[in-house]
Amino acid sequence: MFLTTVLLRKRIPGKQWIGKYRRPRVVTLSMKQAMIRRLEIEAENEYWLSRPYLTREQEYKHNTEERHAKWEALKSLLKAKFPEHRYISDHLNHLNVSKKWTS
Repeated sequence: MFLTTVLLRKRIPGKQWIGKYRRPRVVTLSMKQAMIRRLEIEAENEYWLSRPYLTREQEYKHNTEERHAKWEALKSLLKAKFPEHRYISDHLNHLNVSKKWTS
């Protein structure tokens, strides 16, 4: 509880768990243990991330062939869905049936 609330015997205005003048939550032992566990997990993650599996020289362009193969597969897949080219002469060719050439 707030000290002023206790001393002046005032109540917490509005909802007691939200807002600017809210009642603070009690920190329990399980909350402390959970926080310690999360911090330990984060420290272990930082440890493993600080030691890379590959050096920078090994990592540089190590996957270019596979990436190019995937890109070509994606390109061919997108091209297969795309309709073939259409020309205006194909659409208007039926108008040339009665066309007469004057000479």
